[in-house]
Amino acid sequence: MISKIPADLRYAKSHEWVRVSATLATVGITDHAQHELTDVVFVELPEVGRKVSAGEACAVVESVKTASDIYSPVGGEIVEINKAVADNPALVNTEPYAGGWFYKVKLENPTELGLLLSSEQYQALIGA
Repeated sequence: MISKIPADLRYAKSHEWVRVSATLATVGITDHAQHELTDVVFVELPEVGRKVSAGEACAVVESVKTASDIYSPVGGEIVEINKAVADNPALVNTEPYAGGWFYKVKLENPTELGLLLSSEQYQALIGA
């Protein structure tokens, strides 16, 4: 299976993606990650107002076969969570790059984005 890897996003080696608009970063998990997890049944999101550091575990996703920490690819303050994904965790499987996002973070240090992978680098990482 070839994962969908949008070119306009940045990727963490831990399989999270980031979509940046000005100083706001939307975070979710990749199509590859949701495929590996299989059916997502529960998502625990961080609290709005929480400060996170790049690489910090800040959310949890549970599937029928495992539970996994979600690591923030960038540091900053959580300013919004996706209540729809908490109510309907299957969105992570059906819309990993759209309705299945987890949270939005106000970037503390935009230069951290340069440490993330491009779509081509992420594709090489997962062997797609």
